[in-house]
Amino acid sequence: MSKSSSWLFGAVLGGLIGSSLARLYAPFSGEELKAKICDYVQNVRYEVEQAGIEKRAELEAQLDELRSGKA
Repeated sequence: MSKSSSWLFGAVLGGLIGSSLARLYAPFSGEELKAKICDYVQNVRYEVEQAGIEKRAELEAQLDELRSGKA
């Protein structure tokens, strides 16, 4: 067996073993993982949106205060 074919055989065998072990030890199925990621992204979006709303209200209050000359 030549050096390059030996290396190729080892790479293919390692890939098969690695992918098999990854599937066996994965904590969630693909659908479960996809659902968890979607939920996480939705929660982050909601929190960022709420933070933006709160900051906008705070800045508008400061602007109104500056415009009225109370500051």
